[in-house]
Order: sequence, then structure tokens, then C-alpha cells
Amino acid sequence: MKRLWSPWRMKYILNNKTKGCVLCKMPDENKDRKNYMLYRSKYNYVIMNIYPYNNGHLMVVPYKHTDTIEGLDDAEIADFMKLTGKSVAALKKAFSPDGFNIGMNLMESAGAGIEAHIHMHIVPRWNGDTSFMPVLFETRVIPEHLDDTYMRLLPFFLKSPRIPRHTKNKNKTKTKRQLQKATIEQ
Repeated sequence: MKRLWSPWRMKYILNNKTKGCVLCKMPDENKDRKNYMLYRSKYNYVIMNIYPYNNGHLMVVPYKHTDTIEGLDDAEIADFMKLTGKSVAALKKAFSPDGFNIGMNLMESAGAGIEAHIHMHIVPRWNGDTSFMPVLFETRVIPEHLDDTYMRLLPFFLKSPRIPRHTKNKNKTKTKRQLQKATIEQ
């Protein structure tokens, strides 16, 4: 049996003391750049993983707080998969990876770091991207700063309209240009 060992996530596990669900709070903060949120749709959003397994590691997250796939309705699941495909397309254009690992860790025994809120991982892979560093030195080599990765990926997500999170005042609709400017300013 092979095991996936990711000691660099220990910092996250030990420091995860946030009250409530971090994946529910992020969209409501309206700080997309600070939170590395790349895209919002009606039912889900795309965010960069701040503890990535590899450079460009993205997650698709439903707004609905659920720990099971069956907790999402058909429209939410369809959008979830559509954003997974959109994420793969953006990563292909921005990074030209050789492949991808795509999947979910459902529940603690499957390796879920945030088990109360499902999310899809999209991890770009390159031939030869595994090395001795994680095994011997508990160190993961991520060659690009998260801020730089965010700015590299953002244009590929801005080509489609971003749907703002549901707000009480639904009459304030922003143009694509206003959304781009607001995202970059955050």
C-alpha cells in the first residue's frame, strides 16, 4: 500500500483554531485578493490553496455548507464540475502542467483538512515534480509566491463574468470591468 505523506500541512492542522467554517466565511469577507479567491459563480467559488501540494493548487468550494456530495442539488453539482473544468483550463494556459490530480477528501479518515465543508482539489503536476525534499526534510518546494500565482491565474478567470455572492441589495450590479478593478485592488 502506498501512502500520501504531506508533513507541510501540519502547520495548518495545528493552527486551525478558527471559530466557524473558514470556507463559509471567506466569500462573505469580500476580500478576494487577500483570500486568493479567483472566481465566483452562483453556487461555488474557486480559491487557491494556501497550503498547496504543488504550485497552482486550486480548490472549488460550494457556498452551501455541507460535508457530503449529496448535500448539493443538481444545479450546484453541475456548477461545481463546470468550475473544476474551468480551473483545469486556466491552469493549462497559465502553467502548462503535464497532468493533474483532481479529487476530494471526504471525512477525516480520507484526509480531509476541513471535513465539514466539501471542496474539490485541482493539483497541477509536472513530470519529475516529486523529489527527496518532502521525504527527507519535510519541505515542499513551491517555486512561485502565492501572490504571483494569483496574478498569473486571475486573467484566465476574469474572461468570464464573475457572479457576486448573494447580498441583501441585489440591485447593485457591477460591470465586468468594475469587477476586474475591484478584484485587483483587493
